[in-house]
Amino acid sequence: MEGGWGNWVRFAYMGGGGMKWFEYHDLTKHSVERLHSSPHYLDWANMPDPFRHYEGVPVVDLPADALAPRARLLDVLRQEKGQNCETNSLLPFVSQLLFHSAAISATKFVPQTGYRYALRVNPSSGNLHPTEFHIATRDALYHYRPSSHELELRATGDYTQGRGEVVFYLTSIFWREAWKYRNRAYRYCLHDMGHAWESLTVAARACGYQVEATGQFEDDQVHRELRLPEDEQLLLIATLTGPPLERMELSPEWFRGTPNPLSAEIVDYIAIEEIHKTTKTVLISGTGPDLRTVGGAILLAPEVSSDVSFAEGVRRRRSALDFEGGERTITFGQFSSLVDVALRPHYADFADRYITLHSFVHRVDGLERGLYRCDARSVELLQPGDHRVAAAGLSLSQQLAGNSCVTFSMVADLKRATYMWGDRGYRYAFFEAGAIGQRLYLAAEAMGFQSTGIGAFYDDAVHDYLKLAPGEGQVIYHFASGYAVKDRRLNAQ
Repeated sequence: MEGGWGNWVRFAYMGGGGMKWFEYHDLTKHSVERLHSSPHYLDWANMPDPFRHYEGVPVVDLPADALAPRARLLDVLRQEKGQNCETNSLLPFVSQLLFHSAAISATKFVPQTGYRYALRVNPSSGNLHPTEFHIATRDALYHYRPSSHELELRATGDYTQGRGEVVFYLTSIFWREAWKYRNRAYRYCLHDMGHAWESLTVAARACGYQVEATGQFEDDQVHRELRLPEDEQLLLIATLTGPPLERMELSPEWFRGTPNPLSAEIVDYIAIEEIHKTTKTVLISGTGPDLRTVGGAILLAPEVSSDVSFAEGVRRRRSALDFEGGERTITFGQFSSLVDVALRPHYADFADRYITLHSFVHRVDGLERGLYRCDARSVELLQPGDHRVAAAGLSLSQQLAGNSCVTFSMVADLKRATYMWGDRGYRYAFFEAGAIGQRLYLAAEAMGFQSTGIGAFYDDAVHDYLKLAPGEGQVIYHFASGYAVKDRRLNAQ
């Protein structure tokens, strides 16, 4: 192992003490040497089921004709509320919310194998979908079954904990990602949680509601109160505020539902267990150092317009497998809009700005090729020149990072996040990165091109290439935008 962590890793796997955030982060960094010294072969026969359901509980059909919010996607991303969707009935409202934030949106068919698999509105690393949606009202607790767009009634009674009329408890099943990504999977689960949070946030906003996220809660206590399965871990609570909804007045009752097993065998990754245990500690925020400002000389362009509707954009969002490359460009105004929506505020009890955007600009009209640092109003040229080969090479030789029009590198001030919140702050920085990624996905879709998240990169090599001084942050997410190569396996729903 690199960085002198070999002895520590052996100790941890023997059941040693808790793992601090920086120990986990260093342990799960990619390098050429680590990837070559530890190859991984996927056990397809043991692949986790991407769909959870509870056996033996009542199933509630959601209206199949979910109303589409009457809002334009870019307006919603610019944090303008849409109109209320002409219903105050709980189930139709929840149906339209989930249909536009978590439901199946397309399928892919692989002719060579005959295998068909589903894509969802909210993206996931490797399309493995560790995130589960549990919905509490003042009358019932449900679990969302995206495979059939239904709610499973787990209990009746008030499980909102006094937070609001509709509360989403977002959990993660780490094994779904660990099956493919091993110890680094915890990072991806946190990314995916950020994507799911923002997906739910923009859907609620399009309907005239606001989402307030809570990351500060006692994990084990809430886990017990909701009687969650052992393989699910609660990471985020999202509360909707807005016009009141009708109640159903149900008498309290628990239904003994049994969660379906996801694999024949679950492989334990002790590093994931240890870092999650460490991040369970809840601290009252300290006062962190002031944010460093970016003194860029290039002002971002005025907002571009788009008539793409919210419903159309979120339902057709896909992760690009590669980009066209060539000479096709996006405009400086479109690039500016990507940066603008990415860096708008988040609404959460842990919200702050932990992420700085760096961008490898390959093909943007009106902007010189080069490596830039971005803030909410301007960009600063750090290194002029053609960085396409470097962007691809740093992203584990994934050519899409060089074929894109622009590839963003999200650098997190993890020291600041953990100074404020303890090790739990590690979660929050990744949540923010995932939420930014979801905004970039949707903004690109609204403007006629596509995006994809890239969770795999050579961590320290990126740090060196960006010329980040010690303490300036750690790269935690790459994100590419451009014109996607057509995927002929895709069937939209």
